[in-house]
Amino acid sequence: MKKTIITVVGKDTVGIIAKVCAYLAENGINILDISQTIVQGYFNMMMIVDTGDMAKPFGDMADEMTALGEKIGVVIKCQKEEIFDKMHRI
Repeated sequence: MKKTIITVVGKDTVGIIAKVCAYLAENGINILDISQTIVQGYFNMMMIVDTGDMAKPFGDMADEMTALGEKIGVVIKCQKEEIFDKMHRI
């Protein structure tokens, strides 16, 4: 299993979760855990996903997720779990 942390932040609009989840499903990425909140009109979501069965390289997926975020008006960031853990260990 290869875990990736995905964060999605921006103004709340209809369909953010649907569009992100559709991309993940189309690319064989399984959602392991998900948390989302909306605070005063701002959307925030954190997902832990398994990219172990993904056919494309991580960098391509991360770039496509960034582009999807731009298209739907949010910022999407993807980090491999080991990098995320090391960044937040200090």
